[in-house]
Amino acid sequence: MRMVGALLAVFRTAAGYTQQQLGDMLGLGEQTVASIEQGRRRLMPDVAARLDELLDTKGALSVALSKMPEVDLVPLWAEEFLQREREAIAVSWYESQVLPGLLQTDAYAEAVFRSRVPVYDEDEIAQLVAGRTERRAILHRKDRPMTSFVIWEPVVNAPIGGTEVWVEQLRHLRSCSELPGLMLQVLPLKRTTHAGLNGPFILLETPEHQRLAYMETQRGSQLIADQGEVAILNQKYAMLRSQALTPEDTRDLLDRLLGER
Repeated sequence: MRMVGALLAVFRTAAGYTQQQLGDMLGLGEQTVASIEQGRRRLMPDVAARLDELLDTKGALSVALSKMPEVDLVPLWAEEFLQREREAIAVSWYESQVLPGLLQTDAYAEAVFRSRVPVYDEDEIAQLVAGRTERRAILHRKDRPMTSFVIWEPVVNAPIGGTEVWVEQLRHLRSCSELPGLMLQVLPLKRTTHAGLNGPFILLETPEHQRLAYMETQRGSQLIADQGEVAILNQKYAMLRSQALTPEDTRDLLDRLLGER
């Protein structure tokens, strides 16, 4: 990443652009360009292609990117999603397997990673939990995105990590439900209709108002930019919200679960 970033800096300087100018031309911002050049943020394939054209580098950045070794724990598509998530102005998340990563406590996240087969080693678990902790910060930023979560009720009732971890997680969910700009809804198990039976997904809106979707499977992940496919998932999410409890009723459900403990 540092090598590719340094290469970009050389090409940018040779073309006579400042980081600010290049960021403005790409719609990325000066800090994003600086992070890429310093190797702190991966250059994404679509951005590399635009830079090759803009800087007349004959495809050098795209080729360099394609030859990077896959040494990171996070796959490329997932890494691009995490970058988009950090920059998003709106996040909508339906979950039916585990609690959304942005709402997990450290102990719950650790329990999730320890459930993985094949198993992670201790260093990998520590790194992954730290990454999840860092992700949660977007909910507390001054410029935090509008966020909406619909969670199927069995997920809320599953004591992942044991009773102590689960109760702490429920308290955290209850606290998150009061955050400004965050809407938390539980889809009750007794519903006879369910728009999300095909599995979890996440919807993002970028600062440029591009709408994206992200889905994970057992053996991979997919970032979706096709607007027709994203529109279908937006329709599913709208239906899920109508089928779920209201945010107020969701808080009442969490209070009851905590009261039973």
